[in-house]
Amino acid sequence: MNQDFKNHMCQALKKNVRMDGRKNDEFRKITVQTGVIAGAEGSAKVTCGDTELIVGIKMNVGTPYPDTPDAGVLMTGAELYPMSNPQFEVGPPGDIAIETARVIDRGIRESGAIDTKKLCIEAGEKVWMVCLDIAPVNLDGNLIDLGALGAIAALRNAKFPELKDGKPDYKHISKKALPISKIPIEITVSKIGESFLVDLTNEEEKFVDARLTVAVLEDDTLCAMQKGGDSPLTQDEILMMIDLAIKKSKDLRKLL
Repeated sequence: MNQDFKNHMCQALKKNVRMDGRKNDEFRKITVQTGVIAGAEGSAKVTCGDTELIVGIKMNVGTPYPDTPDAGVLMTGAELYPMSNPQFEVGPPGDIAIETARVIDRGIRESGAIDTKKLCIEAGEKVWMVCLDIAPVNLDGNLIDLGALGAIAALRNAKFPELKDGKPDYKHISKKALPISKIPIEITVSKIGESFLVDLTNEEEKFVDARLTVAVLEDDTLCAMQKGGDSPLTQDEILMMIDLAIKKSKDLRKLL
């Protein structure tokens, strides 16, 4: 039955028609709100179709890594709860949560979006630790792209707590923003049959043959890529997917 449905889907996709009436390269309507969590140093809410997620930023003071004694630390996590989608289970992070956090973290880290040197308080002793958490409230597909968009929005929204005796004073938030210099946008292009799509729903994600997540900067420079799915991709297919990702990144960038 699933194969018959996929064959029917592929025929429709060849005509640039999707299950919900969108074109293959069309995103659902996206809204981005910032400052939605009172107890966080930065936060954002992203809604796209029936997908809704929250991103929060907490900033702590900690010890730097030995190999980067004068640089702060970014830690990215994804909390996927059963209330957002029945495919998730209570317990330790599963494969989807781990992959989501890693791909989003890589896009931010490899782009150099945060000047981590400016997070240093005392070299070798104290640095700011930026903890970024992504939590879908309701998930109907495209977790990575929307989580990455929310992550950048929340990071840009974040402000440092005041330091009191070397410790963060969370009751007094300063006006000093995180040192954000670049804005990476992640776009996942999926291949179903012979067609390439963006912003898949849960139902569409069941039939993906391969996907490529591309992190794109303002000048169309690529800073990270992640391939997923079981089927291989040719060089020409990868180049086509990258071109589509660059094109769609411009649309999402406008939302920020």
